[in-house]
Amino acid sequence: MSIPVLLDCDPGHDDAIALLLALASPEVDLLGVTTTYGNQTLEKTTANALRVLELVGREDVPVAAGAAAPLRRQLVVAAHVHGESGLDGPALPPPRTAPVSDDAVTFLADRIAAARRPVTLVPTGPLTNVARFLRAHGGDGVDRIVLMGGAIAEGNMTPAAEFNIWADPEAAAIVFASGLEIHMLGLDVTHQALLGRAEEERLRQAGRVGCFVADLNVFFTRYHRETYGWDGAPIHDAVALAHAIVPGLVETVHCNVEIERESELCRGRTVVDRWHRTERPANAHVGVALDRERFFGLLIERVGSLG
Repeated sequence: MSIPVLLDCDPGHDDAIALLLALASPEVDLLGVTTTYGNQTLEKTTANALRVLELVGREDVPVAAGAAAPLRRQLVVAAHVHGESGLDGPALPPPRTAPVSDDAVTFLADRIAAARRPVTLVPTGPLTNVARFLRAHGGDGVDRIVLMGGAIAEGNMTPAAEFNIWADPEAAAIVFASGLEIHMLGLDVTHQALLGRAEEERLRQAGRVGCFVADLNVFFTRYHRETYGWDGAPIHDAVALAHAIVPGLVETVHCNVEIERESELCRGRTVVDRWHRTERPANAHVGVALDRERFFGLLIERVGSLG
């Protein structure tokens, strides 16, 4: 039986790959896509979601635009990583289609209410849309939230924080305090999903969409080579989607996670009590290890099936 999924994203190279993986996975019943600011502005991330769906002929999947800015903070986007379009690299034409709604919160509520089974939310950008949904509607009908964000011991926006959580720490705090089942796939595991030249070649051999993903990665690698010295790029968001559908792909620990909102130096840090140093109750399943070979085998096989 397929898993009903709503993908909340900010495409973004790795969001685009996560979306393609969802479309290619028989385990997933993709109920819709909501978009947010993050890797670029809302206008650009929404256009990118539509462009990726059109690339593979899946205009039937509805897209709803959502948050254009954080709950309280100033808008910052990751153009330095993803380029001016948010999806720089292989050229895609402007979208022919349009979002079905500019109210992601109501869209999420309607889709969840209409679903036959509790829904898995997979947010791969800042958590503003999800936080607004939870504040307005609560968690009824949500099975779990499988998110890409945070880290136990590193940062990529600041020394202390991962970008998605840093961008809207107030939203993240709402999500982690929701009482829902939370799975946090942070930099500790997504940095293990480094797509390098060997994987690019396997993707190119997998067909047209594989070539598109490989070309995306060529651009995405530039930032990571300059910043980290890596000959490849971590495709963060696809790890979250894969974890949502394939048990055992990611090893997790169940522990408490709190979001730092007061400190300017540590804004957006996910304070992960992996070793249970406090008595705070566990509220998240935090990724600590990735079966890299199995992950890339899954990704390349599924992307290749899209033709």
